[in-house]
Amino acid sequence: MSTNELLGGMSADVFLREYWHKKPLLIRGALRDVGAPVDFDWLSQLAQQEEVESRLIESRKGGWHVENGPFRASRFKRLPESDWTLLVQSVNHHLPHIDEILWRFNFIPYARLDDLMISYAPPGGTVGPHFDSYDVFLLQVGGRKRWQISAQTDDAFIEDAPIRVLKDFRVEEEYILEHGDMLYLPPRYAHYGVAMEPGMTYSIGFRAPSAQELATEFLVYMQDRICVEGRYADPGLQWQSDPARIPQAMVDDITQTLAQISWDKALVADFLGHYLSEPKASVFYDSPEDELDEEDFAACIQRDGVRLSRKSQILYTESLLYCNGEILEVDADSVACWQRFANQRFLAGEDVLDSMLMALYQGYLDGYWLPESIEIEK
Repeated sequence: MSTNELLGGMSADVFLREYWHKKPLLIRGALRDVGAPVDFDWLSQLAQQEEVESRLIESRKGGWHVENGPFRASRFKRLPESDWTLLVQSVNHHLPHIDEILWRFNFIPYARLDDLMISYAPPGGTVGPHFDSYDVFLLQVGGRKRWQISAQTDDAFIEDAPIRVLKDFRVEEEYILEHGDMLYLPPRYAHYGVAMEPGMTYSIGFRAPSAQELATEFLVYMQDRICVEGRYADPGLQWQSDPARIPQAMVDDITQTLAQISWDKALVADFLGHYLSEPKASVFYDSPEDELDEEDFAACIQRDGVRLSRKSQILYTESLLYCNGEILEVDADSVACWQRFANQRFLAGEDVLDSMLMALYQGYLDGYWLPESIEIEK
């Protein structure tokens, strides 16, 4: 499927210019062929796993009730027939056809693409009126769901609620989404979805770290890269009557010392390469069970190609490549092939250079990618 089909016949350029970060867009019949729907049975099994992030939200007369997974199977047997929602994050890490849907949104840089969350709700299921701090595409899969949206600036939430539910939601527009319909919402656009029939919402979310988070992570990144010469000294120290007061001369001197710390665009780009390709704390990579030796691996990928793991991310700048939070050390003659691998998440056998084999084999052992023939069988 092309980007134009996914966007209802609209080009990516038009979407980015007129809608992205600006206003909502309803796309009827955006994606009807989603493969095997990830229904409640599938989601409930995922939600029982320790490494999977999941939540169960019930709307009750007394307010909202929220539980975090992993869940026991018996918990789902006690659910009522309506008014609850099960949400499971990063389903793309666990099912190949869901992963394929996520990467169809490649008209947005991978540095911004986050994950595909799936929520299941019977009639009345909802997480309340709220807004997100990031862009999101909401794809309806099975059933029908009513979405009400608002550009309101009043962002006061119900106090003491376990989830962020808007206190005063004012409906401006309303849509009924059926299977295959998709609603795009820019950041901080209030929305309220209520299931009319049992069904799923596939939420394609995008990373939008706060300025505080970026600054904090950048300082963590910098701490191993700072090299400031000298040691504090005060040979001109003078007596003061109030010894508990920090001397102004000390403040001035250390201010000058810290002014030696500097960065440029190249350092910021390197930080982003590490930070944005770093997997979430809950992500772990599995080494191959039946490990190929280096010679068999080379023959396999040069014949069939190699594909990134669903949990892996390769990003790059003009001169450097980053995989899962680490710099990829590659030969200069193979940079273009590695970049193709990053963009397509697959590298055909005829594009695999001999100079890439050592790094590719190490990544295979680490669980970062697999020969295409093995991936197809899984």
